[in-house]
Amino acid sequence: MTRWLPLFLLWAMLGAAGCSRTDETEPETNAPSECVVFDIDGTLTPKVSAIGTAREGAATAVHTFADAGYLIIYLSARVRLLQGGIPDWLEENGFPRGRLHLTESRNERKDHAAFKASVLDAYRAAGWRCVAAYGDSSSDFEAYASAGISPQRIYALKREGAESCQAGAWSACYETWEEQMGIIRDIIRARD
Repeated sequence: MTRWLPLFLLWAMLGAAGCSRTDETEPETNAPSECVVFDIDGTLTPKVSAIGTAREGAATAVHTFADAGYLIIYLSARVRLLQGGIPDWLEENGFPRGRLHLTESRNERKDHAAFKASVLDAYRAAGWRCVAAYGDSSSDFEAYASAGISPQRIYALKREGAESCQAGAWSACYETWEEQMGIIRDIIRARD
């Protein structure tokens, strides 16, 4: 029995690490309104493998939307074993509170675009309108377009070390969040 204990403990830790699809905050308004969607790895981080590092300016950009009253939606298809640290990472790196959605099932992990699109479809069905969506991968762009977000409001961020953004339906490819700040302010001004 004792030889199985380490395997059982490992299995229990792995199971707990991925059980973190959370609803961190409720929007301030009772009626659904507008939201902004952010992929995490490669979008809020400089590249997919840099999960411990925040991309420069990312928290400021997300805060600009949050401070203007938009619901922030974080989507991640990160490997289940590494999902548990995402809420703390967001907080430690100064990102505003928002709703965090992580893959839970094998099927969701197999098809990242379908997972993200299904989450966004649920928001749309509840009356939310996503005014902007940010990602770094073709599956992000596919999910956003599938969920009815206009390609003119889908923004690609180039991963650190990449020559270009991944293919997909997006309005423009950006290297930094600083390049995005004027567009973010324009989106907010257009709302007023």
